[in-house]
Amino acid sequence: MHVRSFPFAVLAAELRSRDEILSRPSPVPSEPGIYAWFFKRVPLLIDVTGCYSTDGMTLLYVGISPKEPPTNGRAASRSTLRQRLQTHYRGNAEGSTLRKSLGCLLASETGFPLRRVGSGQRQTFTNPGEQALDDWMSENAYVTWHPCDRPWEVEREILASGLPLPLNIRDNPCEAHTVLVRAARRKAVAAALAMPIVTDNGGPRRRIG
Repeated sequence: MHVRSFPFAVLAAELRSRDEILSRPSPVPSEPGIYAWFFKRVPLLIDVTGCYSTDGMTLLYVGISPKEPPTNGRAASRSTLRQRLQTHYRGNAEGSTLRKSLGCLLASETGFPLRRVGSGQRQTFTNPGEQALDDWMSENAYVTWHPCDRPWEVEREILASGLPLPLNIRDNPCEAHTVLVRAARRKAVAAALAMPIVTDNGGPRRRIG
């Protein structure tokens, strides 16, 4: 499936599924770059007014790997597109802000709220909840990417364009589109803090491919 007439040609590439991203060998390069997430079905609380859509798919989020190098002298991240996309597709809410947002929005549907796990310092949807999110993303979440050396500059350009991206809650000037997502995350975190810690940390699950 190809993205058509996307306003940023840098991302006008083929949309790939979870099965494809997690296959061996993976089609995703081990390079830095930017990626964009399109959804077949959109969680009910998300405002898609003005969002870019094509062929029944709606763009809700863009991300980069690695993040911009810190200015405080710390070592820069060496994360790649392949590592990041695979984390989004099979990681957990602690390591993926995209998964955390989706899981909070879908908790009433999946039946698995955000919980404190392990020592209580981490939060996930526990193993069955993360598995339910895996299944939902397998059916509804598709991604495209573009390798580039300074992806944070491209991300800033896209965010500054005014294109609504409701799941980009950080550095997003279109705050009206992120209000409901932010509220859902705050509510989920508050509820998790009020519940007992569980030992199931939402770790490795069944693999695809």
